Amino acid sequence: MSGSDESDHGRILANALLLSFVGSGTVVLIGFFFPSFVGDALGGRAWLGLSLLFFGSGLGYLAALPYEGVESAETYAASLLRVRRGSLRTLLSTVVSRQNPITLGLPILVFTLYFGLHVLFPASTTSVVDGLTDSVLRGMGPVLLGTVLLSVVYCAVLLLSSWGDVKLGGDDVEPTYTYPTYFSLVFTAGIAAGIVFWGPAEALFHYRQPPPYFDVPAQSEAAIGAALVYALFHWGLSAWSAYAVLGIPIAYFVFERGAPLRISSILTPFFGVDGLDSLWSRLVDTLAVFATIGGIATSIALVSQQFLTGVEFQWGVPPGNMGPVLFVGGLATVFVLSAVSGLHRGIRRIAGLNVVLFGLFGALLLAVGPRGFIVDRGGEAVGSYLFHFIPMSLYASGSWVTEWTVWNWAWWFSWAPFAGLFLAALSRGRRLRTVVLTSVGATSAATGAWFLVFGGTSLSFQRSGTVDILAAIEARGGSEAVAGFPLLSALPLGDLLLFLFLALIVVFIVTSADTSTLIAAILASRRGVAPSRSTIALWGGVQATVALAVILVGGGETLQALAVLTGAPFSVLAILAMVGLSLALYREERGAGHTSLVRLALDKLPDIQTHHDIDPPDREK
Repeated sequence: MSGSDESDHGRILANALLLSFVGSGTVVLIGFFFPSFVGDALGGRAWLGLSLLFFGSGLGYLAALPYEGVESAETYAASLLRVRRGSLRTLLSTVVSRQNPITLGLPILVFTLYFGLHVLFPASTTSVVDGLTDSVLRGMGPVLLGTVLLSVVYCAVLLLSSWGDVKLGGDDVEPTYTYPTYFSLVFTAGIAAGIVFWGPAEALFHYRQPPPYFDVPAQSEAAIGAALVYALFHWGLSAWSAYAVLGIPIAYFVFERGAPLRISSILTPFFGVDGLDSLWSRLVDTLAVFATIGGIATSIALVSQQFLTGVEFQWGVPPGNMGPVLFVGGLATVFVLSAVSGLHRGIRRIAGLNVVLFGLFGALLLAVGPRGFIVDRGGEAVGSYLFHFIPMSLYASGSWVTEWTVWNWAWWFSWAPFAGLFLAALSRGRRLRTVVLTSVGATSAATGAWFLVFGGTSLSFQRSGTVDILAAIEARGGSEAVAGFPLLSALPLGDLLLFLFLALIVVFIVTSADTSTLIAAILASRRGVAPSRSTIALWGGVQATVALAVILVGGGETLQALAVLTGAPFSVLAILAMVGLSLALYREERGAGHTSLVRLALDKLPDIQTHHDIDPPDREK
């Protein structure tokens, strides 16, 4: 198919999606903001279908809209994450001939066995997995805590030392994307909808059951500060450093050594580029695929629950048994379309939209929320977080730390393979300190601001009795999915905030799911072979199928536990990656004339002459 034919087909699809977006959006907006005009004319399934059609067609329009000139000037990052054209008729032959059978077959086999066992022996399967997870997290707890702290320190070294001056790809290479686009892609791929799901809820849980590190009474004034500090801790510097310590070594070995874009490229200092086809390398990539699919599928299941809860909350009509099927099916259609459109089209555009919506929602929430409470308690929480950072990082006493902190670190490391690989692909032309500053510093600042504003609003309303959010959670069997809706409905501009919140749920999960689909397809392809569109569609279908199985069959928490288990080996691999990168930088960059950030800062300071350097004034004798 020629480029012009494809462009014409893309415009036709984009126009059809735009028409669907405008039509469904008109009905949805009227029904959402002026429900009295619609009344009971539409049921829960109809509202769900229209909502999905509205959000999906809008995001699909961004993905399908042709990108002019990409054939003649493809970006380097897009060429690394390139997509081969092909028809659905070539799907089977592509899977057989161009896929790594181990990387393709083993994760699918594991998921099939898991759901089969869960259907046949649900209680036993849950008991075994939970017991294994508990044993691993307790046994590996000190390792995970130590690795995360080491990751933060290592990122600080890269930021401040002369190593941070190393430019990926060489001094003459310019970055592929502007910095705002670079940040948007890194942030939205790595955070998913977890920030929306836990934003209004996590601080409340720490308020109800305070972290033992602070030893304060439950639901007290002191518990407010402890809750915000630990929300910052679990989503801040420590968490994002897990991505950086895998992504930066991959980027260095890809752009400086010519290694393939694979997780196993962190083994380059030990096996060499030619040795990356070993069994160990394939096992690392296979584990990365399993962690990616398990993590994303579980997240899709969680946010589908949250979105359906929002539809029921707004219109008072439960979506029924078909609701999850409609949601996951519609979501899969959007993120597969975005993935096959490539990095430069759907993935980039939807990421940009995501950041805009994220900023708009946060600004509105701060404007209409308890600003004084947020500013006062937020400022105190940031100071306390920085002051207690090292002790909290080393605190390992009690089951609370295992259930919250260790679990969180394992979960972040289970996401690190795909998020780190994506970070690596985008970072050509960037200096290492810029990569650290973006993937750890800027992202932590964004998530921290979100949890201070959203979590602070939740705590303020809960403490004052304006809304009993904890009671609403208990009324739904302890589901965190409901936390944001009674809170937002109690605020001025509540309907607008609820609408933006539902949009964020969809957009956040799409921005991670489209990236993970593309990364899984790349990891499962044979070395040197770009995945075809049919292969990407296959992996998107696998993610959607696993998510739907979680919703319909059950076992979501158990599957999440299985995905979390992969975080333990990847934390060990992260140590290996840091050691390998340090050896490579010491051997190859020593004496290359790189400048540390401290030296750069000192060079910017004006020259200060001492008293002895100043010529004395002429004196009359």
